[in-house]
Amino acid sequence: MAILLIAEHDNATISDQTAKALSAALQIGSDVYALVAGRGAKGAADAAARLKGVSKVLLAEADELTERLAEPLAALVVGIAGAYDTIIALATSSGKTVAPRVAALLDVAQVSETIEVISPNTFKRPIYAGNAIQTVQSTDAKKVITASFPSASQGNAAAVENISAAADPGLSIFIENKLSETDRPELTSAKIGTRAGLLEKFQEVILPVADKLGAAVGASLAAVDAGYAPNDWQVGQTGKVAAPDLYIAVGISGDHPAPCRHGGFEVAINKDEEAPIFQVANYGLVGDLFVILPEISRSI
Repeated sequence: MAILLIAEHDNATISDQTAKALSAALQIGSDVYALVAGRGAKGAADAAARLKGVSKVLLAEADELTERLAEPLAALVVGIAGAYDTIIALATSSGKTVAPRVAALLDVAQVSETIEVISPNTFKRPIYAGNAIQTVQSTDAKKVITASFPSASQGNAAAVENISAAADPGLSIFIENKLSETDRPELTSAKIGTRAGLLEKFQEVILPVADKLGAAVGASLAAVDAGYAPNDWQVGQTGKVAAPDLYIAVGISGDHPAPCRHGGFEVAINKDEEAPIFQVANYGLVGDLFVILPEISRSI
């Protein structure tokens, strides 16, 4: 069973999220081909070749692929899709843009944000903002899924094969990137993550702990809407998918993001001992977060 993994990169390096999607691919089958599409992307292709479990790297280079716009990338994937049973994109903003186009062009259903592989055609995914887990079985001949699992390891030496890009549909043009800058890790690739709900003193209690742990900071929709955190910190159904090794949920009760459930250890801090999040957390601290977090910060 051949699997095509759409790698994300900056033409020089592979994103950490690619290794996480590779973990999902390896649970489906062992014959995984990584597609690196860009311009001057040999460095990224070599990095993908070092990911353990990749059988071969397909390197497609063209001017229209420089910024990995969704339309030319989707056209490229569809053009080579005949050789693959499953196509996997990352559960990122880019993956969520490319995968639906690929699925539509192939006339198949997409399985979004999978968190567990039961069999090559059966997956688990979150619904209702992560409050329930749905088991989905795809009967399509080709499967198109997005996923983010714990990272695959390094130590491989796969071959890199150059392939031709597809004709550019010409439906969009790249204008510019406006990226937020922070000294903290990127939320989607962080090893440690903290997430907070609607906190009156969000920055005062959350950031000192995050800084000492070297953790990324996420926020619930309520905290973002209230202005306590920027939009790019939002995680969950309408935000980013994160799978850190250590996930600390602060003041989060029932809107637990299911994509985090397979990421590693989870610690919940909430003054309500009946909060639903304690049902899925590995560890729970019942108490006032305004007391507990400063104590944690002082002890680190």
